[in-house]
Amino acid sequence: MASGANRNGVHKAASATSNFKSSSFKSKHLPVAAPGSGFRRSSSASLGSASGSLKDDGGVPGRVRVAVRLRPRNAEELVADADFADCVELQPELKRLKLRKNNWDSDTYEFDEVLTESASQKRVYEVVAKPVVESVLDGYNGTVMAYGQTGTGKTFTLGRLGDEDASARGIMVRSMEDILADISPETDSVSVSYLQLYMETIQDLLDTANDNIPIVEDPRTGDVSLPGATVVEVRDHQSFMELLHLGEAHRIAANTKLNTESSRSHALLMVNVKRSVMGRETALSSEDENSSHLVKPFRPLVRKGKLVVVDLAGSERIQKSDQRDVKIPEYLGGFFNNGVDNGSEGHTLEEAKSINLSLSALGKCINALAENSAHVPIRDSKLTRLLRDSFGGTARTSLIVTIGPSPRHRGETASTILFGQRKAMKVENMLKIKEEFDYKSLSRRLDIQLDKLIAENERQQKAFEEQVERITLEAQKRVSEVERKYADALEKERLKCQMEYMESVKQLEEKLVTNQQKCCNGESPGVSFAEELAEVKKLLQNEIHLRKAAEEEVDYLKNQLLQCTQPEAGGNSEILKLCKRLEDEAHNKKKLEEEITVLQSQLLQLTFEADRMRRCLERGGSGNAFAGLDYLMSQVGHLHLKDAGNGQRASIATLSEQVGLQKVLSLLESDDANVRIHAVKVVANLAAEEANQEKIVEAGGLSSLLMLLRRFEDETVRRVAAGAIANLAMNEANQELIMTEGGISLLSMTAAEAEDPQTLRMVAGAIANLCGNDKLQMKLRSDGGIKALLGTVRCGHPDVLSQVARGIANFAKCESRASTQGTKTGRSSLIEDGALQWIVQNANNEASPIRRHVELALCHLAQHEVNAKDMISGGALWELVRISRDCSRDDIRNLAHRTLTSSPTFRAELRRLRIEY
Repeated sequence: MASGANRNGVHKAASATSNFKSSSFKSKHLPVAAPGSGFRRSSSASLGSASGSLKDDGGVPGRVRVAVRLRPRNAEELVADADFADCVELQPELKRLKLRKNNWDSDTYEFDEVLTESASQKRVYEVVAKPVVESVLDGYNGTVMAYGQTGTGKTFTLGRLGDEDASARGIMVRSMEDILADISPETDSVSVSYLQLYMETIQDLLDTANDNIPIVEDPRTGDVSLPGATVVEVRDHQSFMELLHLGEAHRIAANTKLNTESSRSHALLMVNVKRSVMGRETALSSEDENSSHLVKPFRPLVRKGKLVVVDLAGSERIQKSDQRDVKIPEYLGGFFNNGVDNGSEGHTLEEAKSINLSLSALGKCINALAENSAHVPIRDSKLTRLLRDSFGGTARTSLIVTIGPSPRHRGETASTILFGQRKAMKVENMLKIKEEFDYKSLSRRLDIQLDKLIAENERQQKAFEEQVERITLEAQKRVSEVERKYADALEKERLKCQMEYMESVKQLEEKLVTNQQKCCNGESPGVSFAEELAEVKKLLQNEIHLRKAAEEEVDYLKNQLLQCTQPEAGGNSEILKLCKRLEDEAHNKKKLEEEITVLQSQLLQLTFEADRMRRCLERGGSGNAFAGLDYLMSQVGHLHLKDAGNGQRASIATLSEQVGLQKVLSLLESDDANVRIHAVKVVANLAAEEANQEKIVEAGGLSSLLMLLRRFEDETVRRVAAGAIANLAMNEANQELIMTEGGISLLSMTAAEAEDPQTLRMVAGAIANLCGNDKLQMKLRSDGGIKALLGTVRCGHPDVLSQVARGIANFAKCESRASTQGTKTGRSSLIEDGALQWIVQNANNEASPIRRHVELALCHLAQHEVNAKDMISGGALWELVRISRDCSRDDIRNLAHRTLTSSPTFRAELRRLRIEY
């Protein structure tokens, strides 16, 4: 590479400044091709004869879109062609280009888009590449290619990095910005390869060790792959820019007569986008045509789109380069060099030959496709093999041809125009979406669902086992209790029977002894003995009956016991119902106990407060300042619970007079935290009334409140103290005193340390009141008031944002008044402190108070002409236009309209943007 040099990405054509909104080159999103939705002629005349791994064989026809871009004259052409007119005349509104043959004759060509020399990089991207990028995101392949003579701005159009000027970013950078903004990092992926075709050798720009990468074609699908090429997965824009810088540093460039940074290789940026989508399977209908369709659920799909951005090396006539004494081979004559023998020497000649041969092969292939030739010579060059899917294949292709205005290069310009208009525009591709079933995603999702179901089943199984165990224990407990009761009853019955039996035996024995004595005495038992015997038999019979009854009762109890030990389903349900009723009763009992506890606590507290108040009244009212303060705070509590009327505020003032304002202020320095909190709440409520503010300040209340902010870190004390200071700051006489005693510094410190939204709201409200004083503007900013106010927006609470917007509006109004009076010059302090960005972001806030204050602040800032440029660059101009048209308040809308019409800077910018106003 004797003539090669490391490429540094220097601008090769004059930059453009205009920015247009409309474009007829944009096209709609391509629909997803359904099976059989389109057919294409099958012949060898297509560079991409196979469809690859496609969802189906159908496709959507799409012609190659061609745009032409004119480079402005460079410094050399301004001098050399000063006496000659441009050879090209553009008619962008008609999408037409005229190429002058002479002063009275010209040829006319039509393109899909004609871009003038003033067209911006953004407009070029939107009309040429953005439709292709959107198709790639939808799952299609896409190609964006630049073709033209060397030095006409191809690399500037495609590969400009825009490090120094963001508006100069090329198609590569802008397309990746759109891709990264549209994908989801969790489910999608983007990978990048950056290659160059140099001297018919494919080299890796991201790894110089890969200097001869082979091309492999899939014999089944015809897809082209590059094994060994570096593939880097991109997660953010910064890593992609680093890859582009690395690739640009390795790309081959040379200094020629036509271009100091002439590309000596074809650069190809390949971006592979893989996206996960959910697609519904085909509906399956039942045998009965009238029955409803059975639709399968969504299935995971993967759409694979590939974007190829091709920066071709410039076509050139060898005799116009800067070297000498080289013969031009005959096979390079004609279209490129006309056989002239003043050409490049050495290695540069070989580079030029390789470039021209590859471009010639590409032209032959496109010409064969345009003429529907039976044979397309795609194997004549590696360039045509790499681009086989871009022309006549399945990719959506946009071609931008770049030309120069110089009449000295009219021949090269004419050949470039003919390449795009008569060849490339006639090539029609068959666009096909690439979808694959995402088995991995489905498997992963099913695994997650299975794990959830297993865990839920385990939880339910565990709960069921615990419930069964609990019911079993309760049943066993009840059975044991029943068995014990039955055993006790049987034992009692047995003892009773035994006692009765013993008593009967004893009676019989006694009768036997009596009878024996009678016999010994000679007395005849006679009838009495027979009666006694009959009576004994009767008793014996009764005992037998009782014994049988006892046995039957024992059998009955045994049967009941067996039924209790083997409960049926009905018994289980009854047990479950009883268990639920027991649980409900226990829950109700617990709630009643809690309510009783709360009521007892409240009763005890009320009793304690009543006793303390009674003792206070017995001592004469003001004898005990702390008791009086507690009573005063109880009244304050009632104010929070009820509507705060004038009579209630008057009662607080009366009670504070009874206790003594000086005594209340002295309690602000108490060591007891509860006393401090009670005292500062009383002062805050008193400060809410304008009639009490002067008394509080005269008694030293302001100094005491500032002392609380300085000394104590209790969040409640700081919140209430800041609220009291905000109330005092509503009085203009107190505002200067607050600033004199360092109040703004303490408020700024509190704003930086506090996290509670209510504390930040109080601090922001106090600073917002101070922002409305014209005399305090400079000191307020120098003490960090504006930055502290902006710092409170970090919590995002709507009440805090409303106070911040009010403070900014007050400050902007005072600044506008000072600028009108001539006492203020230079940029707004709000802009210098970085408030403009927040103002623009919240100019259309959903909350009405925030939006109203921000709109008013924007109008006041715009009244000072020195702020106009900053507001334009910060995006505030668009908000002013919206306010002047859509604002609901007539005064703000009219103010915005007057500001826009009276500012020369705004009017000029509106004209430049072609905004009707």
